[in-house]
Amino acid sequence: MRTILLTLSLFTLLACLGSCDKGFDQLNVNPTAATSLNPVFTFNNAMISTAFPTSILVFEEPIVQQLFSPNSGILSGGNFNIDNRGPTGANGGIWRQYYQNVVRYLIDIQDQTKSDASRANLYQMSRIWKAYTFMVLTDTYGDIPYAQAGLGYLSGNITPQYDAQQAIYNDLIKELTEASAALDAGKATESGEITYGGDITKWRRLGYSTLLRVGMRLTKINPTLAQATVVKALAGGLMQSNADNAAVRNNANYQNPVGTLINSTEAANFYLTGTFVDYLKATADPRLPSIAVRYVGARSGPEQTATRADRSASVQIGMPLGYDNGTIVAKAQANKLASFYDYTQLDRTRLGKFDAPCFLVTYAQTQLLLAEAAQRGWVSGNAADYYNAGVTAHMQQLADYDVNAAVSSSAITTYLQANPYVASRALELINTQYWIASFLNGPEVFANFRRSGFPSLTPNPYPGKEIKGNFIRRLSYPDTEIAVNQASRQSAIDRQGADDLESRVWWDKQ
Repeated sequence: MRTILLTLSLFTLLACLGSCDKGFDQLNVNPTAATSLNPVFTFNNAMISTAFPTSILVFEEPIVQQLFSPNSGILSGGNFNIDNRGPTGANGGIWRQYYQNVVRYLIDIQDQTKSDASRANLYQMSRIWKAYTFMVLTDTYGDIPYAQAGLGYLSGNITPQYDAQQAIYNDLIKELTEASAALDAGKATESGEITYGGDITKWRRLGYSTLLRVGMRLTKINPTLAQATVVKALAGGLMQSNADNAAVRNNANYQNPVGTLINSTEAANFYLTGTFVDYLKATADPRLPSIAVRYVGARSGPEQTATRADRSASVQIGMPLGYDNGTIVAKAQANKLASFYDYTQLDRTRLGKFDAPCFLVTYAQTQLLLAEAAQRGWVSGNAADYYNAGVTAHMQQLADYDVNAAVSSSAITTYLQANPYVASRALELINTQYWIASFLNGPEVFANFRRSGFPSLTPNPYPGKEIKGNFIRRLSYPDTEIAVNQASRQSAIDRQGADDLESRVWWDKQ
């Protein structure tokens, strides 16, 4: 009898447990959790992350002699013509930022949208942005992971092969050409994306303007392909005004990395070079007061106060190259300054503010590239007109940083009259203006300087440089690649040359 009662009790208990389990799986599912992520949100994250990292202040900007620090340690690099390696070394700034926070997201977006007809435009937009991203990476380092990059999650490939830069450029031309042509305003336009709000015309212009940049990068290595690519880009339709500019529009939540740095721990450590300031002063360039500020008489960082701030062009004194934080003290005294804190800086309340936009591809740059293409006889149109339009556009672009940085139309006219386009100096004038118009776009100004050879810069005289030549030609691969992808890295070195600051990338032909 006791056995019968025990058996009945067990059946009753099991029945109760079964009853209690009904709906258990639903109770343990968060009803507000996302089951899938709209790929346009991922795309926005990738675009925001394209803002240049602070490493451009260590390498690209000092190399082209616009902005630098006299300090050593973690700020060593282009200021002294030495490398800056290590797990978080500045040589790997672009690499880490773009592969980790841009490329992998773009690959995921393409995986989600490639076969989805309702997201066809998003797919093409991501192709354009991906092409731009890889152009920055390959121009900076040369041979890089490309075809197999970003596939760690999708295919488990965590040791991607490095592709030759020539092959990468051939594919960039293909991707930009196909994606730009395939954009279709008759399909879903992705109004939620943050760069153009789904404006297909603007996206198409970005694609073809980036293609123009790709074409012009090949002027030394393959003029025939360069010309054909430029012609294709012009036929497709390029940027028509500053309204077409591609930029990361930063705000209080998504701050400009460079602006954030120089408004905090490094506020007193970065200065405009004498090279840059002197050139703008010599040509009476109205952009100088928009860009520069000098805290007259400052003897320390804390003394760089608003009451000392002077933005007048006449008082600006750029810091000379060739000095470090020890030797610059005597030089400042020789220049009759209160200290090296008395030299001219980037204005942290205008172009250098924490929420300043980060311009990637602009109408000004596009017009100046067209000026060179016209001068070479590759496209129709008047080179002088393109040149004037490019200079004007950049001066007008400064107002997008801050209303107080605006340059008046009368000042623009006066400048162009005093500094006219001269055909016999075409390449020098065009690419020197490109140098100015690409200020704070470190990767682009560095790349175009190597391609064109302009402006004509005097080599940084700092003693103790690690390079044998006059200028750094590329950045070295991050040390992390030695640990995680050594075989692929070595294949690139065998093909391209030593992993140092002097091996030239493929298109940088001597």
